[in-house]
Amino acid sequence: MHSPEIAERLLDWYHAGRRVLPWRESRDPYHIWVSEIMLQQTRVEAVKPYYDRFLKALPTIADLAKAEEESLLKLWEGLGYYNRVRNLQKAACIIMEQYDGQMPADPDALLKLPGIGSYTAGAVASIAFGIKAPAVDGNVMRVFARLDADPEDILLPAHKRRIEAELLEIMPADAPGDLNQALMELGAMVCLPNGAPKCDTCPLQSLCQAYVKGTMTEYPVKKPKAKRTIEKMTVFLLESENRLVIRKRPAKGLLAGMYEFPHQEGFLSKKEAVEYVRSLGIEPVQVKPIAESKHIFTHKEWHMKGFSVKIDEIRLAEALENDRLTAEFLIAKEEIEKKYPIPSAFHAFTEYLQMQQGSAALKS
Repeated sequence: MHSPEIAERLLDWYHAGRRVLPWRESRDPYHIWVSEIMLQQTRVEAVKPYYDRFLKALPTIADLAKAEEESLLKLWEGLGYYNRVRNLQKAACIIMEQYDGQMPADPDALLKLPGIGSYTAGAVASIAFGIKAPAVDGNVMRVFARLDADPEDILLPAHKRRIEAELLEIMPADAPGDLNQALMELGAMVCLPNGAPKCDTCPLQSLCQAYVKGTMTEYPVKKPKAKRTIEKMTVFLLESENRLVIRKRPAKGLLAGMYEFPHQEGFLSKKEAVEYVRSLGIEPVQVKPIAESKHIFTHKEWHMKGFSVKIDEIRLAEALENDRLTAEFLIAKEEIEKKYPIPSAFHAFTEYLQMQQGSAALKS
């Protein structure tokens, strides 16, 4: 059982100095929903430009429901976790069909929509509709773990349900959304993870058992994550004039439906890279190595090296005519930038291309 004083202190602190964020300027449930989905596993500063661009392109739930998949993925390009935006669209279609295009206010109804869990349902219901509904994520659980010096593993589903029930008990009927946002703000700005809380600025300092005991860095408790698997690959930027070879990933699985650069398993030597290119029926004119990079997913890491390969136009045309490049597309570079979603996993390679284009422009 927690004291209502927790809520009072948090609300006073929040109202006195909350951050100015674009999604806090609106009570539109669609805007709040989009922001909460974008903010999952993504930094606030990274989300801001995407949020504005997304709502400018798709200002209503109806626009989201009827958007073409490739334009939708292009709007999301760089945010990662692309199932988030696919689920947004699936949920938008259900809202159009079952709720006449109006976001449901009931948390239980929200929970039935694709991609919406208890945290997002609580955030939308409380912030947009003023309904008493807890929004508990990792930030909030960290705050409560330190507040109570709680030794229980915060990754256990039962632990989250308990925190939700305890938060509901102290939630004021007239400001449920503000309390949820105050807790999110405290976890993001003060009660920081990895043993670095800013206790001197915390409004709950004197109520915090971990602070009183000097054990803040021991909380929260959680079971260690399984080690990520490492996959090595060699990525190819196959260039002809101002065109580039890309291919579409399968419709299911990791980065489904996105576009990528051709690649091979393992780290290939320059000689092996040339052999691979020739196996496609393409004659390389110039082969340059690209610095190694890596991208971290939830359960795996991609370690990548690459080659920039200038290719012979005539042999390329023959390869395309003979279906040697059946899974690939030869696309103008400016078209790729405008229309084709390339996942952030390949950021180092798209950045390399942009640098090369910049150098070429300076020389011309």
